[in-house]
Amino acid sequence: MKNFLKNNHHCILLIIVLLLGSGCTEKSDDLVFKVTISDGLNSESLTGRLFVTLSPDSTSEPRIAAYYSARRRVARVPFFSRDVENHRLGDIAVIDAKNTGYPLNSLSELSAGEYYVQALLNVYTKFERSDGHTIWANMDQWEGQRWAFTPGNLTSTPKKIYIDPNSSEEIDLVLENVIPPVEIPEDTKWVKRIKFESEMLSKFWGHPMYLGATVLLPKDYEDNPNKEYPVIYLQNHFSLDPPFGFTTEPTQNEGVGFDALFVENRSNVENPRPYHGGGVKETGYEFYKSWISDNFPELIVVTFQHPTPYFDDSYGVNSVNNGPYGDAIMQELIPRVEEKFRITSEPESRALTGGSTGGWMSLALQVKHPKFFGGAWVYYPDPVDFRRYQLINIYEDENAFVVPNAAYGAPERMMQRTPEGQPVTSVRQLSQMARALGSRGRSAAQFDIWNAAFGPIGEDGYPKRVWDFETGEIDHEVAQYMRENGYDLRHYMEENWDEIGPDLVGKIKIYNPEMDDFFLPLAVYLLEDFLENRSDPYYDGEIIHGRPMKGHGWSPITNAELVREIYRVIGN
Repeated sequence: MKNFLKNNHHCILLIIVLLLGSGCTEKSDDLVFKVTISDGLNSESLTGRLFVTLSPDSTSEPRIAAYYSARRRVARVPFFSRDVENHRLGDIAVIDAKNTGYPLNSLSELSAGEYYVQALLNVYTKFERSDGHTIWANMDQWEGQRWAFTPGNLTSTPKKIYIDPNSSEEIDLVLENVIPPVEIPEDTKWVKRIKFESEMLSKFWGHPMYLGATVLLPKDYEDNPNKEYPVIYLQNHFSLDPPFGFTTEPTQNEGVGFDALFVENRSNVENPRPYHGGGVKETGYEFYKSWISDNFPELIVVTFQHPTPYFDDSYGVNSVNNGPYGDAIMQELIPRVEEKFRITSEPESRALTGGSTGGWMSLALQVKHPKFFGGAWVYYPDPVDFRRYQLINIYEDENAFVVPNAAYGAPERMMQRTPEGQPVTSVRQLSQMARALGSRGRSAAQFDIWNAAFGPIGEDGYPKRVWDFETGEIDHEVAQYMRENGYDLRHYMEENWDEIGPDLVGKIKIYNPEMDDFFLPLAVYLLEDFLENRSDPYYDGEIIHGRPMKGHGWSPITNAELVREIYRVIGN
């Protein structure tokens, strides 16, 4: 443990009030959590983001309940946090009513009652980047930027406590446990994995950085050592699970689909179920039965692992904040996969698919590399036109939280709804969540990765935000940067259609659920307007709009049917 901590050289920029354990500080008049590191860890000074999580329900690990509560936006398990710097044995890090929280603003808003309480220190790593900036952030260790599960993070042992926010109680929590390394699933006949250090990314970050892939092989792969196969590159959030949820064991889970964000197959607050969207995606076991059936297409399916210090995936593009992930995927990862697994290295034999973040990435890879890929089957993509950045026009709106010209007292702009149209979460609330999860763009949440992947770099070396997470005020210089540098995909296609259009003919198919939970169809409509009205050449693709009440995760066909459809295009 000592060597693990010593070799990571953790620190951050923001300063916490560190109250030395000398007893010289005055007693607070407010509720206070006082967090120390156990002597048993024998650790050196650490820096990162300190959390105190409070679950009102019985749970073995409140940190996990808080993580999934925030991830699913159900907001049942509050947490409060702050940055810490050089936290050492004997130091007391204080979390009180002045610190940021979610879904509550501060401890003072907490209801009195019994809670299961746990502290966690999300440990940061120092990066001395090649661009001259030095930053501190969470070094992903193949857990997919999940702060509640990051190996090396420190946790306290959960305990049940009666808490009165109006009291002056001081609650001591001791960081005495270390989250163990991730267990990588073993390879099987069907599923293989690779992981390697990226020369490009390591050079940029000044620290070893890794890329990986999970590969699903066809049933005759071992019996035909000289045969090459077409490939589907399936894009999604970080996951070590097999593509399409493939499993040889019967399962009760439904809707495994494309997004690893929604493929965690959970059933309660600690383990929430994935979005289903009203579609017909089958379970991973049902997909397996199709995969091994007679006359099923013989091809290879590959998912990528490319977590960054800001998120669980890079969006597959070069970025001044993330580094050259686009180049690393195209020039390092794909060549290694295609050489190792006997993939037919021809554009007409390569397809892309994915949903949500994976949908955006599939479309981006196709339009940025129109000659390299043979087609993209895109599902409910993240905003593809930033005039509808969900419900926000980042080029013209002045504020991300407030609806322009709305009536006095009207609700603020929403970020999430149910397929029936019920409001779930606002842009302000999700901005607050990001602030609570991490300062300077280090929340590993959705709004911050868009800033990191699409936006410019700030003078301090961290991403500049397109809107202020406290006030909602939009920075139009950041918005223009995003458009001018090709991250607004509709604008990029319009500006470059004469060059890329001929190579995109017949290669774009988008599934667009009418009542997507995150208001994503609006940008697809704008993209459709451009594609349908450009005739030189006409894109000759297809955009399929879901019927009413079809939400995020919707597909009118099963994963097996999708594979068959793609094979008819790339398998000849």
